[in-house]
Amino acid sequence: MRFISPKTDFAFKKIFGSTESKDILISFLNALIYSGKSMIQDLEIMDPYSPGDAIGLKDTYLDVKALLNNGSNVIIEMQVLNVPAFEKRVVYNLCKTYGNQLDTGEGYRRLKPVIALTITDFKMFEKTDRYINHFVFKEKDKSFDYIDEAVAMIFVELPKFSKTLEELETITDKWIYFVKSAPSLEVIPTNLAEIEEIEKALNIANMANLSRKELEEVHKREVFLEDRAGQIILARQEGREEGREEGREEGREEGREEG
Repeated sequence: MRFISPKTDFAFKKIFGSTESKDILISFLNALIYSGKSMIQDLEIMDPYSPGDAIGLKDTYLDVKALLNNGSNVIIEMQVLNVPAFEKRVVYNLCKTYGNQLDTGEGYRRLKPVIALTITDFKMFEKTDRYINHFVFKEKDKSFDYIDEAVAMIFVELPKFSKTLEELETITDKWIYFVKSAPSLEVIPTNLAEIEEIEKALNIANMANLSRKELEEVHKREVFLEDRAGQIILARQEGREEGREEGREEGREEGREEG
């Protein structure tokens, strides 16, 4: 068996945002947002993926949006590339989703909580080794909530997750391992198959179950991401070299002035 990587936006939306993915997404969100507790009983996937959907090549993409049974909105994004101002984009999408709940003239009482769940294939927070970090509005000194559960941002940083297949214990561990390591698997491991929804997700990700068009889409996405990663690395290298050259020029100017 070979499995597509859930890290690409096409694969992520096919696995978690398809019309048949409701139970998968419920299990995934309960694991990552509520530490495996069955808080979410039902949800509606907004704008679900269907075979034949055209997905443009872009790296600014809200992969999956869902409306939970309690009225809360969840926006889920898988981000592979550490693009400039990404952290601000997460806040913008969160606030935009919160504000767009109301039509003109509707009261603020109608506003429901919004959760932004972001999975990154790069490190965001160097101050902590925790691979899941949960942010909410808190009072600065006493840390009490401004509005209980109004908005929240949850980040899962894949590079910080180092557990092996044999070390997986919780359903949270198993879902993170699935997202990070599915392409490295050759069969569906027993300890992952114990979670019915993960086994189903792996069957969706099985290349043997994809159409030729979907396989071509996967390949295009992988090539695009490799190219964009190269462009970002090159831009940063050129920026550092430009900064060094400016520093050398300033040094020469200072030397001439002193002389």
